Amino acid sequence: MLSEKLLKELNEQIKYEMYSSNLYLAMAAYCASEDLDGFANYFIVQAEEETFHAMKFFNYINEMDGRVNILGIEEPKNDYESVLEVFKVSLEHEKSVTARIYKLMDIAMEEKEHATISLLKWFVDEQVEEENSMKSVLKRLERIGEDSHGLYMLDQELAQRVFTPPVDTAN
Repeated sequence: MLSEKLLKELNEQIKYEMYSSNLYLAMAAYCASEDLDGFANYFIVQAEEETFHAMKFFNYINEMDGRVNILGIEEPKNDYESVLEVFKVSLEHEKSVTARIYKLMDIAMEEKEHATISLLKWFVDEQVEEENSMKSVLKRLERIGEDSHGLYMLDQELAQRVFTPPVDTAN
């Protein structure tokens, strides 16, 4: 049985994952408006991943006989100066997600809630991947600078990204 404190924080995480999805859709919309369809695709896939993450928490709470509460989310930032700014904001956002996952893990460990610890280990690993993905594209954008050919090549590469849910979706 999940404690009231842990259940509250897990419900907050669903909200935050859905906010993340909306943030990435807003970033996709910005990129599409700049005719950077590959970058838009990158963020559409990112939004799909965040919705998947929210559903992992949703399903877990239900499996643990907890009560999911869907909470309202704030409007995400919609306007950016450049695709470079988009990736700087997205990296900072992923760092905030990591901090939230660590906070959840701290609570679960304090409460010796082993099933939640198991779930959160997946998210800890996922956040390493998420931050590295953002850092990688950001570094490449910084190297490209004002080179429109380099930007076009990266845009073409990011257009190939697809969302494939992990095979182990038990949680």
